[in-house]
Amino acid sequence: MIYHFVVGDMAAQPLIEAVANEPSLQGEVIVLKDILHVGPLQKQNGEGFSALRGAFWQQVTGSDKAPELNDMERLLEVSKQMFNNPDAQTWLWMAPWPADVTAYHWMLPYMSKHPGRFYLVNIAGLPFLNEDGKVYFPKNLSEILPKELVKARRLARQVTPAEFEVDGEEWHKMEQEDAPIRTHEGGKKIAARKEDHYDNILLSFCSHQYQKASKIINQSISKYNVPTGDVYLGWRLKQLATEGKLQLQGDVTKTLKDFEVKLPGGDSVTEVAAATEAQENQN
Repeated sequence: MIYHFVVGDMAAQPLIEAVANEPSLQGEVIVLKDILHVGPLQKQNGEGFSALRGAFWQQVTGSDKAPELNDMERLLEVSKQMFNNPDAQTWLWMAPWPADVTAYHWMLPYMSKHPGRFYLVNIAGLPFLNEDGKVYFPKNLSEILPKELVKARRLARQVTPAEFEVDGEEWHKMEQEDAPIRTHEGGKKIAARKEDHYDNILLSFCSHQYQKASKIINQSISKYNVPTGDVYLGWRLKQLATEGKLQLQGDVTKTLKDFEVKLPGGDSVTEVAAATEAQENQN
């Protein structure tokens, strides 16, 4: 029995297909819903880890309908099953992406209870074939064809006792730092960043005319490969408006397409049109 851990629904799709088609991979795919490289990690006043993370995402989304997070509970259940079944293994499929690398560090203290049975499939810097048979270097598991993931099973290796000891300390360090943002610095290295780490990127796409928030965010993600996801960046736009660095119009309680942002000052398209009409009336 193999418990395959993977971060995010998109990355899980090809892995689920690969596991279904390859007998040597048979097991359960467990999709981690949270992205631990943004938001708090340090628990307060005895609250549970899932409650801490859930409260953070409720704040970010501005809604009590934020998805329920039970990653911790699922990890603990897998650990329990591994105690009951000495033949069970856990594999983490890890891309060179901050959410994946942070998840690795998060899992280590729990998997250290099962030495020799925690495996890492690390695709960083490795070549794969795309649909046209051309070699490329993916940055996310979602980019890899299922048949290529079947081949990638050969990359699985046991996490060593030294890694449990050295890398395991990294999670405690992250908890103590409790940084708002964590970035991937290559290998298994994670760096703490301030909450405004991506703000200048967002602001660089803003002008003195209103633009949809979704456009600003899509440009930021596309050009600079910002790994936080659009929901978090949308929240940062709202925070920037609270700080007076942006102006908003529209319904910020709905989707990113339902409100617009611009830099303070200047004239919006509406203001320009109104001024032009007023001048024409005077003439």
